[in-house]
Amino acid sequence: MSRLLLLLAVVAGTTGAVLAQGPAPAQSTAPRGPAPSLARPASATKVVNADGFLQRWLILEPIRTNGQLTDTAVQAAIKAQAVPTEPSKVPRHGDKVAVGDAQLAWHAVDTIGYNVNLYHFAYALNKPTSNVLFWVTTIVNAPREMSGARLAIGSNAASVWWVNGREVIGIFNDRQSVVDDGVSKRLTLQKGPNVIRAAILNGGGATDFCARFLDEAGLPVKGLTVSLVE
Repeated sequence: MSRLLLLLAVVAGTTGAVLAQGPAPAQSTAPRGPAPSLARPASATKVVNADGFLQRWLILEPIRTNGQLTDTAVQAAIKAQAVPTEPSKVPRHGDKVAVGDAQLAWHAVDTIGYNVNLYHFAYALNKPTSNVLFWVTTIVNAPREMSGARLAIGSNAASVWWVNGREVIGIFNDRQSVVDDGVSKRLTLQKGPNVIRAAILNGGGATDFCARFLDEAGLPVKGLTVSLVE
């Protein structure tokens, strides 16, 4: 047999073998878990860390967006994908929200770092990590009324934040998560529970966020505890 005929025979045999195998199996949608930087909360409350960062959150599974991160685009996406929740209330772990044809669940997590890695969160659940919006919320318990406090946040990428139902800070465009990248005007933390809510939007790649309160001197507020149930 000539070399040409031999080559054609090999190619034909290989092609036949591939065709016999049929199409590749569909990618599994089952959770991969667990996320390496996140854990399920094991206590009723969690004290803020030594630098004041909030490390316990409820996170809604990601909602697909167009990935645009300008001020106008972010506000439009938040309005279009608003989650119907009373400002003074927080959901429970496992609660579900209907978004289009999907049923998305809330997940309670503690982060081992100062920041919450949303890429780890979504990847572990086999959910999309690019062109997405994450809703997050938590309860910050203050031992007394604290006036002059400021919410300091960082996010990759854009984010908008509310304290007790009032929008207090937003940062936009494609950016890295930097500690205290955005700082709110002075506000008052009421004695007892304060509901913190945020929308974080990512275009592509890594995505995470961090948050803490600063006092009038610009130092981290200590003595706060974080919980997910009022």
